[in-house]
Amino acid sequence: MEEKNEKRRFVITKKIAKHGNQAIIVIPRMLEEHLKPGTIVQLNIEAISVQSQ
Repeated sequence: MEEKNEKRRFVITKKIAKHGNQAIIVIPRMLEEHLKPGTIVQLNIEAISVQSQ
């Protein structure tokens, strides 16, 4: 089977989640078939607003 090496672009706006002591970004389930574990992605992060703690 030939592997396609096509770029796909998705723009999502997410609130940063917390997992223990770390801040994480959760990928929406609807992107699961495109972003399988082991997929290499490029993230460009722009902070839109910052909440004070």
